[in-house]
Amino acid sequence: MASDNGGPWGGGGGNRGGDDQGKGGGQNGGGGGKRPGGEGPQIPEIDEIMKKGQEQLRVLMGGRGGKGRTNGGDGGESSGPGFGKGAIALAVLAAIAVWVFASFYRVDTSEQSVELLFGKEYGIGQEGLNFAPWPVVTKEIYAVTHENIEDIGAGFDEGLMLTGDENIVDIDFQVVWNIGNVQEFVFNLAEPRPTIRAVAESAMREIIARSNLAPILNRDRGVITQELEELIQTTLNSYESGVNIVRVNFDRADPPREVIDSFREVQAAEQTRDTLQKQADAYANQVVAAARGKAAQLLEEAEGYRAQVVNQAEGEAARFIAVYEEFAKAPEVTRKRLYIETMERVLAGVEKIIIDEAAGGDSGVVPYLPLNELRSNSGGSN
Repeated sequence: MASDNGGPWGGGGGNRGGDDQGKGGGQNGGGGGKRPGGEGPQIPEIDEIMKKGQEQLRVLMGGRGGKGRTNGGDGGESSGPGFGKGAIALAVLAAIAVWVFASFYRVDTSEQSVELLFGKEYGIGQEGLNFAPWPVVTKEIYAVTHENIEDIGAGFDEGLMLTGDENIVDIDFQVVWNIGNVQEFVFNLAEPRPTIRAVAESAMREIIARSNLAPILNRDRGVITQELEELIQTTLNSYESGVNIVRVNFDRADPPREVIDSFREVQAAEQTRDTLQKQADAYANQVVAAARGKAAQLLEEAEGYRAQVVNQAEGEAARFIAVYEEFAKAPEVTRKRLYIETMERVLAGVEKIIIDEAAGGDSGVVPYLPLNELRSNSGGSN
């Protein structure tokens, strides 16, 4: 029986080592591995566990297992871990496989890649399979056709803008963009999203500052949207940012919430004013048109009267000249004719009494017989 050397489990005094058959881990003594004070199961020693682990590692790495040492230690293999040629080849192949896996990469149709040589520009990867020898060359892949959206305004103070007529308007709009030139996008923009937001907000404020409030709220949104898109793209192109503006969505343009009720009352009053002004303009146009027509009529009547009087005067003058010429030829005859015609005009509208001097006295008065009246009376009695 082996003596008790006072090991931690009461069995630490036995002799360990390989036997005459080259087996390791044997113990000389029967008391090792037991807990003091009972017959419980034996617990392996730490050295034994380490030896078994080393043996399994040698097997995995191509070494021989089983016998760690020959009897007496002559001509045997070392008890430490051994690495064979197969293990080294396997490790080299694994390293090559990892390197190839890390160096080759694939770029989809909607993507572009940027290759970096120690952080500096090396090349641009095209669609399909690409090669970047890792770790000297690294790559970054970007989705160039993906549409990114920047919401500006949306209830924040950045949507409050001052118009050209010194009013405040609350604007919400979206900027939709993608990557147009991946090389410029990577190397010229440190923070793409904040830069695009700042440029878009600045461009919108510039446009609103030279516009009045009413057109912004009513009819000029399409014009503002087109001008805003062009201004943002021009500014980003000047930065060589590689950003392409796909479209701009002008969502909302309203007065600030604090004054929107008063603003609506003002808008209603302006609409009433416009209505009344249009009615007044229509009445004015009607009255002016009627007055112009009356004036034109009076002018035409005056022109007609003038022509009539002139023509009549010219006719009278021509008649007088003709009479004068005849008077110059036969003064007595002409004088008698003028007398008769004058008396005819004078006596045509008065009652006439004919006196016959040959009859003498009152009996010589011959009443004028109005034949025209007699004809009309006789015709009425029939």
